[in-house]
Amino acid sequence: MNNILTISSIALSFTIIMCMARAVKGPLTVDRLIAVNVIGTKTIVLIAFASFIMNETYFIDVILVYSMISFVASLGLSELIQGRVDD
Repeated sequence: MNNILTISSIALSFTIIMCMARAVKGPLTVDRLIAVNVIGTKTIVLIAFASFIMNETYFIDVILVYSMISFVASLGLSELIQGRVDD
């Protein structure tokens, strides 16, 4: 089971790197916002995999805090984009 999670973590890390490229290069601001949201979600899953592999439960608290920070960041970026569109 741990081998599957380890391989999945590596694949997930690779897709996070590809999303980072989209966030940097994205032609539109909306593309960057979506890429940042996807990176946040994938990071949460990656932390959950690490928690399961290491059999540690305190990572669940880290996941909760990280997801709240990611949500607030998404709201802030959305507000910033909406402000640009309204101007």
